[in-house]
Amino acid sequence: MTHDARPARLILVRHGESEGNRDRTFTQSPDVPLTSEGREQARLAAAQIAERYRPSRIIASPYARAQQTGQIIAKALGLSIESEAALREQSFGIFAGQPYTALLNDASYHEGPRWHWRPTGGESLIDVYERAVPAFEQIALASLGRETIIVSHGGVMLALCAFVTGSWDELNVTPNAGLIVVEHSAGRYRICV
Repeated sequence: MTHDARPARLILVRHGESEGNRDRTFTQSPDVPLTSEGREQARLAAAQIAERYRPSRIIASPYARAQQTGQIIAKALGLSIESEAALREQSFGIFAGQPYTALLNDASYHEGPRWHWRPTGGESLIDVYERAVPAFEQIALASLGRETIIVSHGGVMLALCAFVTGSWDELNVTPNAGLIVVEHSAGRYRICV
């Protein structure tokens, strides 16, 4: 069996602005859509990708905001979109529907590194890492010699970047419709600047 020596290029895209992002609340439902601003952000991301890359595949979280972002990009690039449930956003449990600032009143949020914090009924970023990274690795292996777009969420992208860099330290949430490009070759990953 021969392996393609060319690296996989994985273009990570955070969904465009959703109604939850606009309202500064944790999303109550996977069905919350993009805003008009979010759709425009997705169009701009598509143009940026088309100018620099030649992806052959696009995979997105099943959540509406990621699917809508992915569909806008897919249409611009003439691709079809696939879904991957493991790329869904972190569940914020009891904080669903509450303002972002509500978690600051949760004493456990302040007890240690943010990636260990697990809201009641929800997931920690470590939980997201444990479900998203295996899917990411499968996508990377299937993408050797190709470019693949992965549309997901802020928490998922934090987890994937922690995997690629080997550290959670100094990671920040990617802006809506922001891109992070990762190369994978010979079992190694690196973020392209």
